Amino acid sequence: LTFFKKCSKKTVFRHGDDTPQEFFPTDKHKEVARQQGYGQLTKLGIQKQYELGQYTRRRYSHFLSIAYKHTDCDQTLMSAQASLAGLYPLTQSQIWNPKILWQPIPVHTVPLSHDNLLYLPFPHCPEYNELLKETFATRDFQRQTYSSLPSITGSASGYYIQASHNFCFYPDINNYTLPVWATHGVRTKLIKLSELLLQAEFGFHKQIQKSRLQGGNNSYMKSFSISTIVALQMALNVFNGKLPPYSACHFFELYQEKNGQYTIEMYYRNNSLRDPHPLTLPGCKFRCPLERFTQLVSPVLVHHWTRECRIKT
Repeated sequence: LTFFKKCSKKTVFRHGDDTPQEFFPTDKHKEVARQQGYGQLTKLGIQKQYELGQYTRRRYSHFLSIAYKHTDCDQTLMSAQASLAGLYPLTQSQIWNPKILWQPIPVHTVPLSHDNLLYLPFPHCPEYNELLKETFATRDFQRQTYSSLPSITGSASGYYIQASHNFCFYPDINNYTLPVWATHGVRTKLIKLSELLLQAEFGFHKQIQKSRLQGGNNSYMKSFSISTIVALQMALNVFNGKLPPYSACHFFELYQEKNGQYTIEMYYRNNSLRDPHPLTLPGCKFRCPLERFTQLVSPVLVHHWTRECRIKT
């Protein structure tokens, strides 16, 4: 960093561990999840997001202010709040109750029905829906189809792919007992099927067109679902094909060199025990000049989303 002055940063992170929202018909843990609330952040999820906030504070301690200054999925909002709690620990002057070392920090959102920025995939885009139909009909996709899934779940729909994702990860971290048929091999296959579906949603077939409609409508810190991380990384051509774990974080860092030129670096934090992985935008070097970065991502940036989606106004 001797030759660089840090100018700004942006983080995109997946929300923390949450309770399942979809279940297999025979899942014995429905009632437990119902009592906690479907799709709600768990204690472990809050802890991970708080640790992510602490890591972000350490990484950018020389860049962020010491204290916070004032300048509708539950799990994403709670994740943002937990991360901010770790990012902005209380200073002595901000303590309002010595037994509660926390301060409220505003987090803004919009209703899901009006969210054309964060909640992916966007459901109200006819052009994208057509591209998705084309994808599912391609020979390449069907060759990799999840033909064994119906014998396990009774359905091969995306609904049960989501259920399989929850099923594969939630028991591990919440000490839930798995059914006998859920062997390591079956769970591995379910994970592969989830990864296949995500790739189909944002790539696989006509990736640039899908990225314009789903990953390019992206305008500090944002808390997302798993799909949004995948859409972003596929639009940038840096997706590793693996499901982003809970609290995974994609960092963008903007630097100014001594000669005045601006450069961008990207990092992906998908393991809290390791440093983030450097990411290189295809067609550029790791420390990518801002002009070159803008040029390379321009094909997937959309300026008239409603028009390209063929939404009638």
